[in-house]
Amino acid sequence: MTHTVSARVAAIQMVSTHDIDANLNEARRLLAEAAEQGASVAVLPENFAVLATHQMVDHGRAEAGENPVIRSFLSEQAKTLGMWIVGGSLPLAVRPDGSAINDRARATCLVFDDQGQEVARYDKIHLFDAVVEDAHGQYRESDTFEPGEQVVTIDTPAGKLGLAICYDLRFPELFRALREQGAEWVCLPSAFTWQTGDAHWHALIRARAIENQVWVVAPGQGGQNSERRRTYGHSLICDPWGQVVTELAEGPGVVAAELDIDQLNQLRKRMPVWEHRRL
Repeated sequence: MTHTVSARVAAIQMVSTHDIDANLNEARRLLAEAAEQGASVAVLPENFAVLATHQMVDHGRAEAGENPVIRSFLSEQAKTLGMWIVGGSLPLAVRPDGSAINDRARATCLVFDDQGQEVARYDKIHLFDAVVEDAHGQYRESDTFEPGEQVVTIDTPAGKLGLAICYDLRFPELFRALREQGAEWVCLPSAFTWQTGDAHWHALIRARAIENQVWVVAPGQGGQNSERRRTYGHSLICDPWGQVVTELAEGPGVVAAELDIDQLNQLRKRMPVWEHRRL
């Protein structure tokens, strides 16, 4: 795919609830706003449609069936708006090879082109099993999800995109692998807890951008999603020099920026860290 040296990409922040219909209606509104802002690609946050853990497996089975609600929604929106959509993450109870997952699902990021075709799939590799000092307390994604194993990049109108999800951010070797595959920008749909986000969100995103010389587009959940769940938000776009060019602290909304690939190539030429690696 040929792409311009600069294309507009949007990161969409949501405060999803346990009501899937309300979540999809909100996603529809925000995707339209991204299109109005001239985005050629829009990225939704993690769990944008299904947030409740107890709903994941059932929705994962439905999305693997003949009448997938969320996948159909994403395809329809991409085609209607004439815009590529990176579908944050949704539960999917089938592996890339077509085999069914019986007791769990995968946390899957699907990419749709502007014709509504599903053109890429990434299954979250690193699962968040951790104790956090918040009202929720303990998170065990591995109880609900099976980890993926494939590193995925895809050519888009904004350059070659590497796919990652939320907790993946803490594993720099994944971002190295994405750069190895030619990634020029990486998206990171997320639902960071408020505590971990406040401590590490900006530092980790800037580090991944700087060390791999890539743009990072990081949309998140941002607000009080339920009585026990508060997410950090701060959806942002970070340039390859580690500068945050646009950010939304909290609440639903859209941030967008031009991803200048020419700027990225000039930076890589001036400071060829990739060629300087010794280990």
